[in-house]
Amino acid sequence: MVKKICWWLLVIGGINWGLVGLGGFFSGDWNVVHMLLDSISWLESLVYVLVGVSAVWMIFDCKNCCKAPAVATAPTAPDAQAAPTQM
Repeated sequence: MVKKICWWLLVIGGINWGLVGLGGFFSGDWNVVHMLLDSISWLESLVYVLVGVSAVWMIFDCKNCCKAPAVATAPTAPDAQAAPTQM
């Protein structure tokens, strides 16, 4: 449940920051969180803090799930080593 909440907060935060960046290129204020919560500044700040906490949570939570699995390699036979090929 916590992972899903964190994931959604990161999606919302990522889209919001992407729109803020695009708004910077096109001389606009496209901060959706600010547009929705303009009159409630403490709630806007809380959303930003929750997005940041979610990012930190996912970093520490993902360190266990993002490790590459160990790949077993078969030993090579002595003949299979790079022998010169004749043409």
